[in-house]
Amino acid sequence: MVEVWAGLADLLLPAGCAGCRARHVPLRHGVCAACAAQLSTLRPRSVRPTPAPIGLPPCVALGEYDGALREMLLSYKERGRHGLARPLGTLLADVVAVATGGAPDGVLLIPVPATARAARTRHGDHLWRLARHATGSLRRAGWPALLARPLRALPRPDSATLDSAGRAAAAAGAFRIRAGRLGALRRAAVGRRVVVLDDIVTTGATLAAVSALLAGAGVPVDRAALIAATRRRTGPA
Repeated sequence: MVEVWAGLADLLLPAGCAGCRARHVPLRHGVCAACAAQLSTLRPRSVRPTPAPIGLPPCVALGEYDGALREMLLSYKERGRHGLARPLGTLLADVVAVATGGAPDGVLLIPVPATARAARTRHGDHLWRLARHATGSLRRAGWPALLARPLRALPRPDSATLDSAGRAAAAAGAFRIRAGRLGALRRAAVGRRVVVLDDIVTTGATLAAVSALLAGAGVPVDRAALIAATRRRTGPA
């Protein structure tokens, strides 16, 4: 119910462009024409942190964590613009499609879960909202996509305050498979490519930790699909 009211507030309250914060300009999907044009030039590409943590799967991101894409993500995550979940989810679906080869195929999407504290602060699990829209977009395009929520996140420090070593230490052991979900998860993964979803990759520590946990449970991860990758740590895979 909290997410419903948050979404209604985003639709009803006047807001500027999510990409450049310009006021009193026509908006489509939360952004002005100039920012929409900037976003339309982005193409999913392989990215990889340097150095990459052991166990990090191949990663594909829509673009660098910069410009209109960065501002759009910040508006969605930190400024309460929950209505942006739909366009961002559509963009994430495009990344999944490229990451898995472009041909409609069976995929199992597993989003990195938010901690309880982060979910309270952001009025819900922001990545789960994106993942639902991404799954719907893929299905409308003919992909037999499944969405699973088998993981839970344990309390951990805010990664924004940590360096690469700190992020790796915090990520190790920060996730668990929910009780009673393992059997269904293994069945869902049969014959499907397993794709872990996240919004931003910086050091890759979180994605490596989640992938190791899933692999240890008998569900190896094929790819990771991201909205953005930080410029200072990524480059061609």
